[in-house]
Parts: sequence; C-alpha cells; structure tokens
Amino acid sequence: IAFGEIEVQEQRYDYDVVIDGGKVRKRKKSPSKQYRDEHGHTPLSIKEEIPWGGGQLIVGTGAYGRLPILPEIRQEAERRGVKLVAVPTEEACRLLRDLKPKDAYAILHTTC
Repeated sequence: IAFGEIEVQEQRYDYDVVIDGGKVRKRKKSPSKQYRDEHGHTPLSIKEEIPWGGGQLIVGTGAYGRLPILPEIRQEAERRGVKLVAVPTEEACRLLRDLKPKDAYAILHTTC
C-alpha cells in the first residue's frame, strides 16, 4: 500500500473501504461529515454503515493513525460484544491477511 492507496484481495483502491464478511465496498463518510470541523478529519461515527457481523472489527486509522473514532463506536462495539482493534492501516492490513475472507470485518482509512 501507499499513502492514499490500499490493496485488498489483489484490487487497488484510492479511497477508504469497508470489508464486510470479505465483501469490499467504498466507505460512505457523508453521515459523519457533520463532525469534521470538530475533529479536523471526518471521524468514524455510528451514523455510518459499520460492519458489525463478526466478533472483531478492525479499523485501519490511516498511515499515521489519525482517523478519529467517536466514543459511540467503542460503546457500540462493547454492547455487541465485538472486539474493536484500531491500528494504523498498514498494521490493520497485516492483521487482515491472517483472516479468512468470511471472517474479515474492517474499515480502512487510506490517508492521514
């Protein structure tokens, strides 16, 4: 991967992606944009389509780990019994390599 770019299942993306049980889709950030001014970046909020289907949700927080994650995400993960792993995106990709596609639930930020 490179800054602003990510590779998932041998496909390159130049935008944030969501992996939901191995299926990859573009992250729709617009529901979280209302919090952008407050955080300096568009944070991850509960208003987005979060892939809660597995026992673990991996959040790649960007090249420098700067993606803000709102507290409501952590609270919802705890309520659902989902382990939330928030690490820089490069490390998140390493963690995902060890999973079977059907067990992969993640949100990967490609910049900052």
